Amino acid sequence: MDASGHPPKTVLLAGATGLVGRHVLDLLLADSRVGRVVAPSRRPLLPHPKLQDVRVDYDALPVDAAWWAVDAVICTLGTTIKVAGSQEAFRRIDHDYPLQVATLARRHGAGAYALNSAKGADAGSRIFYSRVKGELERDLATLDFPSLTFVRPGLIGGERAETRTGEAMASVVLRALGAVLPRAWRINPASRIAAALVEAALQAPPGQHVVESAQLA
Repeated sequence: MDASGHPPKTVLLAGATGLVGRHVLDLLLADSRVGRVVAPSRRPLLPHPKLQDVRVDYDALPVDAAWWAVDAVICTLGTTIKVAGSQEAFRRIDHDYPLQVATLARRHGAGAYALNSAKGADAGSRIFYSRVKGELERDLATLDFPSLTFVRPGLIGGERAETRTGEAMASVVLRALGAVLPRAWRINPASRIAAALVEAALQAPPGQHVVESAQLA
């Protein structure tokens, strides 16, 4: 039991090696409400008593693996078109992989799903990036999760493993402008995004919810 008398939860984290995912993993492992973290990834993670570190190929996920049976899912999978190499590859990583994770976890009984989406996500957008994010949100809503949360950060603040030149330049400008900007346009620290995702997954509020970038500034 955790401090509130509830049994500890099992959470699946997809994207544990990314900027936001690393913060999410640290929070989950330190949280007394969490008994086990399942982290399917391509690269090994540092060992921890709570961590089930699973090697996977996201293009060939095992559909009947026992570790899909979790209470909640947090998905921080994502890339850029430049890193992915093409719009097709970007869509596979930012839409198909998160949707497949959701589908398999829901099939095995997961009741909550929290997605690191993006500001401006809109299935009807003319902007490819925003459209893909919106299409993912739309498709996730068809899976009937009792609790579904979309966290929509703007520019994410933090140290990435890879360099994203455009983001770095934008960060310099936004930091210089600082508090004069409306909250919706300020940098969203990765730690705050992670905290919002963790709370959404563990509290599992009924229905569909959106956490906008202004709430993360």
